[in-house]
Amino acid sequence: MEQTSCRNGCTVVAAEDLNLSISALEDYFMRVIVRNICSLFLAAAFVAPTVILADPRPQGASVQVRVYDRDHRDYHNWNSHENRAYRHYLVVQHRSYRAYHRQHYKVQRQYWNWRHSHPDRD
Repeated sequence: MEQTSCRNGCTVVAAEDLNLSISALEDYFMRVIVRNICSLFLAAAFVAPTVILADPRPQGASVQVRVYDRDHRDYHNWNSHENRAYRHYLVVQHRSYRAYHRQHYKVQRQYWNWRHSHPDRD
């Protein structure tokens, strides 16, 4: 049986040396091809999560601020809509502007009571 080696270390065997019929030779090559394709799929399955996690996308340019309303037991996202409602509340109550987080806790509680009685009209 005459064998030759390729650069990768694989062994090439001539078809006539194997004494195989055409159908057996086709089966042999199909098994080799299927084995190589299965190896490629297995390698892709291991590499895919790494490739997906390698390039995370930013979730947003702004920081999300959540404020807890103790009396109503819920959270509110402090965004531009909430800021607009807060400023409107200050105008209605004839108060000068002061950042929400710098307000006295009693004023904050009054704001959330007012806010729940005046929901957005989105």
